[in-house]
Amino acid sequence: MNLLDYLIPFALALGILIIVHEFGHYIVARLCGVKVLRFSLGFGKPLLVWRGGRDRTEWALSAFPLGGYVKMLDEREAPVADEELHRAFNRQTVWRRIAIVAAGPLANLVLAIALYWGLYSSGVEELRPRLGVPAAASAAEHAGFTDGELVRAVDGHPVATWQELRWQLLQHAFERRAVTVETINFKDEIAFRPLDMAGVHVDQGEQDISVQLGLSLYRPNVPAVLGALSAGGAAERAGLKSGDRVLRIGDKRIGGWGDLVETVRDAPGAELEFEVLRDNASLVLKVVSSSVEERGRTIGRIGVAVADADIRRDLMFTIVQYDFIDAFVKGVAQTWDTAALSVSMLGRMIVGDVSVKNLSGPVTIADFAGQSAKMGWAHYIKFLALISISLGVLNLLPVPVLDGGHLLYYVIEIIKGGPVSERVMEIGQQIGMALLAALMAFAFYNDINRLVAS
Repeated sequence: MNLLDYLIPFALALGILIIVHEFGHYIVARLCGVKVLRFSLGFGKPLLVWRGGRDRTEWALSAFPLGGYVKMLDEREAPVADEELHRAFNRQTVWRRIAIVAAGPLANLVLAIALYWGLYSSGVEELRPRLGVPAAASAAEHAGFTDGELVRAVDGHPVATWQELRWQLLQHAFERRAVTVETINFKDEIAFRPLDMAGVHVDQGEQDISVQLGLSLYRPNVPAVLGALSAGGAAERAGLKSGDRVLRIGDKRIGGWGDLVETVRDAPGAELEFEVLRDNASLVLKVVSSSVEERGRTIGRIGVAVADADIRRDLMFTIVQYDFIDAFVKGVAQTWDTAALSVSMLGRMIVGDVSVKNLSGPVTIADFAGQSAKMGWAHYIKFLALISISLGVLNLLPVPVLDGGHLLYYVIEIIKGGPVSERVMEIGQQIGMALLAALMAFAFYNDINRLVAS
């Protein structure tokens, strides 16, 4: 694993999200007539500083990169000249202060909308929600799903992609009840399947919800012919070549590519005996599979892709694209749904309905950044939008130290007709720091557990 493959996408995502968040504070502060003293990417000692603009604002890159801040003129922090009192943050009306503080989290939500808008406008290739053979004794098998069925809706909500299917199942998972899944098969026969979700667990470390339910992607019957081999991979080291057709692995006959994948995945780190057909001659080679961690499970891989086959690509993939206006509406809806689910998850963590294992720290986020970047620009943009929403929601929580805590103080100020006392704010600051430290500790603990488990 190349560490830079993860650090660079992570650093790029972090930089974009922090700059957008702080620029939200900055631009609204300027519009409200507040003087901005410093715009910093990162905390701590400034490493690089550039001054610019009418107010000679400091633009800084600071030592600790996990965050940033906008420092404004404020009498509570330093004396302010009489001629500039009207430009101090603390002298602004409560509504202006609310606007300035709320602008940061809202900027992150607007960024997510813009990213989704761009994706859906330009079009993105997605997997269709076409189902394979359900797992034995699973909820999907009991529901009666058959190989090749295409999901059209979940409880009346239209579904066009595999990702949308997983999203709908996640939203219904907390209800622990049966949902009605509308499908259509290759004969154009429509069915309504009752899918029982009572046994689903929404926790990090648990299998994906679709796997728990016994759902899998449809796999067309592709011949087990090897395509490109990973340089230095298990297949190449064993002497396999592109064009080899796999006939058997051990005692198991390989009827298609799906059989090959399943057999290798179920044998991590094992020595497998491959019988292949090469130049009309049978050949036996021994391949030692690699062990790879995937969603809490160790699987086997040999570093080989399937050869190009004459398959109808439209059976497996679809292009998701909307016109300019509909793409914007879709972006807003996607952002709203994701933010609402994030709030729901946080609430359920507090009351104990959902495990704190779902909290992720910077290590896990960096891992997701690297994985999404490897999968292509569209996946990376989706990752960026998701993290931007999470950052916006987190900062709106009514916790002192966060933007939401300041907004809570201003709401109290409106209700009581005067600002919250400095003593109350100091106590709130200490409570907020403690809560934030506990949150970060849980997140880092989960990161470490995932690393150890892998």
